[in-house]
Amino acid sequence: MKIPQFKKTVLYGLAAGLYPIIFFYTNNFSLINSWKHFVFFIGLFLVAPICLFLGIQFFSFLPFVKKIKPVAFPFLNITAFLCFIQICLYAKLQWVFTLCIIVVATLIAVFFRKYFKKVVVLQLVLALIGLFWLFPTIKNQWTYSNEWTNQPDDIEAVVFKKRPNVYYIQPDGYVNISEMGKGPYKNIDNEHYWSFLRENGFKIYSDIRSNYSSTLVSNSATFTMKHHFYNNGFNFSEMANARNIIISDNPVLNAFKNNGYKTHFLAEGSYILSNFPEMGYDVCNFDYNDIDFITDGFQKEEDILVPIEKYLHIDEDKSKFFFIEIFKPGHVQSMKNLTMGAQKEAELYEQNLAISNERLKKIIRMIQEKDPNGLILIMADHGGYLGYEYMLEVREKTMDRDRIYSAFSTQLSIKWPNGEAPEIDKHFKSGINTFRILFSYLSENNKYLDHLQEDASYTIIKDGAPQGIYKCIDGDGNVVFQKH
Repeated sequence: MKIPQFKKTVLYGLAAGLYPIIFFYTNNFSLINSWKHFVFFIGLFLVAPICLFLGIQFFSFLPFVKKIKPVAFPFLNITAFLCFIQICLYAKLQWVFTLCIIVVATLIAVFFRKYFKKVVVLQLVLALIGLFWLFPTIKNQWTYSNEWTNQPDDIEAVVFKKRPNVYYIQPDGYVNISEMGKGPYKNIDNEHYWSFLRENGFKIYSDIRSNYSSTLVSNSATFTMKHHFYNNGFNFSEMANARNIIISDNPVLNAFKNNGYKTHFLAEGSYILSNFPEMGYDVCNFDYNDIDFITDGFQKEEDILVPIEKYLHIDEDKSKFFFIEIFKPGHVQSMKNLTMGAQKEAELYEQNLAISNERLKKIIRMIQEKDPNGLILIMADHGGYLGYEYMLEVREKTMDRDRIYSAFSTQLSIKWPNGEAPEIDKHFKSGINTFRILFSYLSENNKYLDHLQEDASYTIIKDGAPQGIYKCIDGDGNVVFQKH
């Protein structure tokens, strides 16, 4: 049966974008799982190429268009298909790759256009195969349950008796004082920073670690004060509903709001906001209208000092909670194909550490000048991964203590009001219990310590052992290897 020309034209445009959109959603679902993204990507990947092809077909009565149509259809199809794939992989168009794509598309359109229909069939077959990967991803999202975030007690209804402004500063990948200067960090002298903290009334806690290996999964545990064990995790760095938990609704945020605190989320980049989660904070320094639909969250960096200074001077009569996210010192490259090698990555980390230190000092001075009795909590989300060539190596089984602690060790430094650290601070071991301990201090009620979670650290293992979630550090800080 002969397919009508109109349907053929629609099929040419559909084939150009169908596999790329399936691929994009399969590999980036938690980044783009909003309805706004869905409408945008349907328009970009499917509607736009179909309309382009139909436009050419509509004007094919013109001699020039009729003449170029046999070449234009394969050229535009292949160009669109490969450009979409480039967007899927790099979240942008790079001019060198795009130029190569145009050259390839031109050669195919001129010399191999008789095989164009087979190319279209191949694109549709790829889309069909891609659906088998997309469906489990969508199923994970549809069957996702927030029940794991439910608390074993009434901590969300905690009543604070102490009401200092609380500043939670999170420098990405900043390892603990206990690790700095030894192992893979042996060449880094960070004493000037630790001395600055001591001089400014901070207590520096040793041997603190994160419970998970990347920003979103670590913060999800910290702000829920519960283990999630990579609940329906899609990949190494993402987890189902993670951004919505951190930004929209979590027990820590709810506890501050229930106590009348004005809440602020201030970040250097829009990484945690990439999927436009409902804003649960009263204040954010990013407007969703300024965030691109196609982004990795790191393309646009803002000077964090500007919003901090602004909101320090607003609502001075209210108690305030700040979650301040800083992207440095960061960590080694995530992917193998991007790494410069362990040595070069370590050198870059040291450079970024110096930048982070200066930034932290400025923030601390700014806060202390305006709010000398504020509670300032500096805690990283995970380690810097020095010793690794790239972050995903953490998926390989190892019992090497220095490597594991390089991934999970985190700075914890706190300036307590009036310099009076509570006795219960002996319970600080990992990020998951930080706010439960803090709320016990603010409420002057130690009953909330009855439900501390195990201070264990977990990672996804894919090589060297059966694939799964493994405990790699137990509650006492010992390196272990136990499948969850």
